[in-house]
Amino acid sequence: MRHLLRALGAQGRIKSPTYAVVEPYELPAFPAWHFDFYRFDDPREWEDAGFRDIFAGPGLKLAEWPDKAAAVLPPADLAVYITLRDDDSRSVTLVPHSERGLALLA
Repeated sequence: MRHLLRALGAQGRIKSPTYAVVEPYELPAFPAWHFDFYRFDDPREWEDAGFRDIFAGPGLKLAEWPDKAAAVLPPADLAVYITLRDDDSRSVTLVPHSERGLALLA
């Protein structure tokens, strides 16, 4: 996610949201939020943290470990799968799940 946020114009330190669950970024073109649901255990956290409002608003939402919050997450427009190869390089696969996702790939 760090490389994607940099490519989109994020300035300053980009840190992992593992413990905070979410890190906001003000990008030149739009706001973005980087979520890490690895430690997400209770759907009440979703409401308590105001995530419903964040996902309902404009901007880019990037979610790591989305399966941990699948019961409360809205459907993704575009899934990004990053796979580590044997030579330590990475393979990236983009899978659209909506018309908006298809448009993002155009």
